Amino acid sequence: MSKQLLFVSLFVFVVLAAPSCRSTRKVMKAPLKEYGENYLLDRMKEAQLNYEWFSSRLIITLTDDKKNTTELRGQLRIRRDSAIWISLTPMLNIEAARLLITPDSVKLINRLDKTYYNDDFTLINNLFSSSADFFLLQSLLTGNDLVNYETENFRSAIDSREYRLSTTGRAKKKRYLRKNEQQQILVQSIWLNPENYKISRINLKEVGDETHKLQVTYSAFETSGNLIVPTQLQFEVNASRRMMLNIRYQKPELDVPQPMPFRIPDNFSKMK
Repeated sequence: MSKQLLFVSLFVFVVLAAPSCRSTRKVMKAPLKEYGENYLLDRMKEAQLNYEWFSSRLIITLTDDKKNTTELRGQLRIRRDSAIWISLTPMLNIEAARLLITPDSVKLINRLDKTYYNDDFTLINNLFSSSADFFLLQSLLTGNDLVNYETENFRSAIDSREYRLSTTGRAKKKRYLRKNEQQQILVQSIWLNPENYKISRINLKEVGDETHKLQVTYSAFETSGNLIVPTQLQFEVNASRRMMLNIRYQKPELDVPQPMPFRIPDNFSKMK
């Protein structure tokens, strides 16, 4: 696998984590009762995945705009609001790349060409013409709502036998804005499963640059205690290029502390 394809695969994964346990969404035959946006937002919040630690094995299939596909395997570990750790292994169980994301930094080591990246989110945002941050990535990987964003402007509707919440002006809450940070306003739609109010699909666009879109679909779930964990995710990115990323979680675990080792070897050179 080329260095460029590995690099794109890894960062598509972040912007955008047991077959016998998963269940697909059921189609309800009875007419849905109409609810207002406040009721649906409350039910969605109650259905959020509550965790301190999240970890899982991964099977990732990347399809680029030329229909080329690449399959990767790896591991994902999340410590809520603190760190996202990813290890990717394309073949022979030999690690090819490792990633550590915190609210302030992005660190990557590429073992294939002995290079590293250690900086902020600029590289990711330039690659995909986006304004992604740690908390947005964390929410999308666990099927949760964007908790750092306002919810006042949502409107509710019934769409294809699911509930839909949509807004054309979702902004980050003031207390989460960083000094000199450029405000990001989202055009967003969220579809909710009417049986459990889990998020089944999210569409995201940025105001002012709506040609760049991200759609995330959660098509299978697993029950862990009284929590419902997404296990089948599909990320569709429309930006400077179009990419599709399918992610399957295998044996996800909640609230089991995991190490997040990360060290840049002395003989690695900085990515250009």
